[in-house]
Amino acid sequence: MLVIGAGGAGLRAAIEAAAAGMRVAVVCKSLLGKAHTVMAEGGIAAALGNVDPEDNWQVHFQDTMRGGQMINNWRMAELHARESPDRVYELETYGAIFDRTPDGRVLQRAFGAHTYRRLCHVGDRTGLEMIRSLQDRIVQLGIDVHMEVTLTRLLKDGDRVVGAFGYNRIDGKFVAFTCKALIMATGGWGRIYRVTSNSWEGTGDGVGMGFDAGAEVLDPEMVQFHPTGMVWPPGVRGILVTEAVRGEGGYLTNREGKRFMLEYDPRKKELSSRDVVARSIYKEVQAGRGTEHGGAFLDVRHLGADKIKQKLPSMYEQFLRLADVDITRQPMEVAPTIHYAMGGLRVEAETGATTIAGLYAAGEAAAGLHGANRLGGNSLSDLLVFGRRAGAAAAAHGREVGPGKIDERQVREEQQTLLLPFTADGTENPYLLQQQLQEAMQDGAGLAREEKSLKTCLDRVLELRQRSARVHVPGSRRYNPGWHTARDLRFMLTIAEAIVRAAIERRESRGAHWRLDYLEKDPALGRVNFIAYSDGGAMKLKTRPVPELPPELAKLFAASASPPAPQPPAPRPPQPQPVRR
Repeated sequence: MLVIGAGGAGLRAAIEAAAAGMRVAVVCKSLLGKAHTVMAEGGIAAALGNVDPEDNWQVHFQDTMRGGQMINNWRMAELHARESPDRVYELETYGAIFDRTPDGRVLQRAFGAHTYRRLCHVGDRTGLEMIRSLQDRIVQLGIDVHMEVTLTRLLKDGDRVVGAFGYNRIDGKFVAFTCKALIMATGGWGRIYRVTSNSWEGTGDGVGMGFDAGAEVLDPEMVQFHPTGMVWPPGVRGILVTEAVRGEGGYLTNREGKRFMLEYDPRKKELSSRDVVARSIYKEVQAGRGTEHGGAFLDVRHLGADKIKQKLPSMYEQFLRLADVDITRQPMEVAPTIHYAMGGLRVEAETGATTIAGLYAAGEAAAGLHGANRLGGNSLSDLLVFGRRAGAAAAAHGREVGPGKIDERQVREEQQTLLLPFTADGTENPYLLQQQLQEAMQDGAGLAREEKSLKTCLDRVLELRQRSARVHVPGSRRYNPGWHTARDLRFMLTIAEAIVRAAIERRESRGAHWRLDYLEKDPALGRVNFIAYSDGGAMKLKTRPVPELPPELAKLFAASASPPAPQPPAPRPPQPQPVRR
């Protein structure tokens, strides 16, 4: 069995498949341990009830569905809420070490739009601890890992996926893998935008490969803007400032020193859902109340230096080293940054099976759980719950089928595609095209959207797609990042087109999708998901009804609104002062 991606979902899937007796290979674009999972710093959402005993899976389920504006796949949300506690405790058996309550239980903190304190954490380095623990486990199990390998095409035998083809990033040599089942766990596509918390790997390769092979892409328009990314200096713009800062009691203020979330969401305040907080910062900046560099202040000074260094050690070091800001003495300057894709390959809830036989997906590469907006902390438990399920289902599929036959024609076609930038007479620079795509998406399909800007963006994306056929790169295949970018660009253009086409058709505001020309929700559109699919090589859109809640779950929402998320008491913060550099 082949697993593409070595983040939390891919590693957990590999562990489960190996436990089922399958021979497993994991392929990653970068190095083992460098997956984007490490950027999920704040915690793992799971209704353990260690701090707030009232918490349970039903409340977690409701929070997830409400956060996703009810276009989630309810079955995925139910499985996630039910199984997350077991996955956290299981992680401890792999060696994960969590912060503890005084009586020794896993400590949990508050997070945006969660009713209770639910985030199991290790300071503000939870994703790193998860990857360390899962990585140690796959090494213990002897699972093969192929690092610095980029896979670019799925190989099919008829309608079934039987392998993948790509190249070694170091020497450029072509590689091919055969498999009885393949799990796509390649993460998201934040690098399509100019300002993002994502690292260079996040170019949508896995979803792009799946789409090219005939899989359906669900909810592509739903792109999450994390409210708090670094703003200054320019070289660090977009780097994540974890929600744990607000979970521990941080305040957001404008340049006038006003704590503006008291007006935008008086009940949840800074711990409102990410879409609400991101839009609130945007509105403050548009109203002329933003900070010097176009953001807001995030202040934790009132917590005291000792607590800041204990609870938020990474944030303390990050600002001190990258921005020369001591957050125990100065406020942070933050603004929204592209962080996460709610959209991805359409999968079955129980198995992670896509619409193509033999292809499974988990984690950020799969869609359905989060709907229109993901709650903080749900990503890490998502990786564990559905990584495990995809691994088990793929292993079961692998036991039932024989080896497939590799089509040499498909291999030759992909070789020609990969070599084209060396042989073509084109003059287009892949770096410049990538930069122009990022600018187009940031300006036309960013936080605030409207029909005119979206259609302009689509025209730009289609123009860039035509120009990408004329890309030329010098040199050889050895250590050639320009060549790597040329192939990444094709995937990025595919995903960008899906995002914009679906964003144009969703003429309403819902979750992360904010239309300035359609500010209200449309009840009709709240009952459908948009799906992008390939029709003879051309991208088309269709809708499908959002799965209906069964009566026993629907009745949970008949109760009164949930109480606000608990927040640690804190005095009024001091007036923000300009940061001197």
